[in-house]
Amino acid sequence: MSEFTSGAECRPCQPSPQWVRAIDRGLALATTAGSVLVLPLSLLLFLQWPLREWVQHWSREANDLAQILFAVYVAIAVTDATRRHTHLAADAWAHRYPVAVRHGLERAAALLIALPWAIFLLYAGWPSLQQSMRQLESFPDTYNPGYFLLRAAVALLAALVVTQAFVDVLRRRS
Repeated sequence: MSEFTSGAECRPCQPSPQWVRAIDRGLALATTAGSVLVLPLSLLLFLQWPLREWVQHWSREANDLAQILFAVYVAIAVTDATRRHTHLAADAWAHRYPVAVRHGLERAAALLIALPWAIFLLYAGWPSLQQSMRQLESFPDTYNPGYFLLRAAVALLAALVVTQAFVDVLRRRS
């Protein structure tokens, strides 16, 4: 019997429900699509100095846009790192554990740590996100539009973590 099935389900390799697999594929597609944001982000960061020194224009706008892209990129990258198991983790001891124990620990961490943290982040940040979106909040030092997108990126981060945590908890592994 698999470590992720109840006593009623005796087949060890029973696949996850189709809707869990569909959500998992959607997350994979979203994280893959989000990975291309590193290219325009790098370009904008590279262009700030020439824009400031040579063109003497648009460097602050490039910086503000780079901040937005960075926030969205990080929001997606956290979920991508979780999916690929490449984020920082206490792996020094965990790689010695049997696969069933590691999967159980991953599932418990998703349920008891990641999920409550992300739900709290959504709950606590929702009022300020709504206010920022209603006002179409600008960057405080440049008054350029788009600061509300930074706040939206935090909500995106939390929503992706919630979704990935649900997939990790509900996914059956062989």
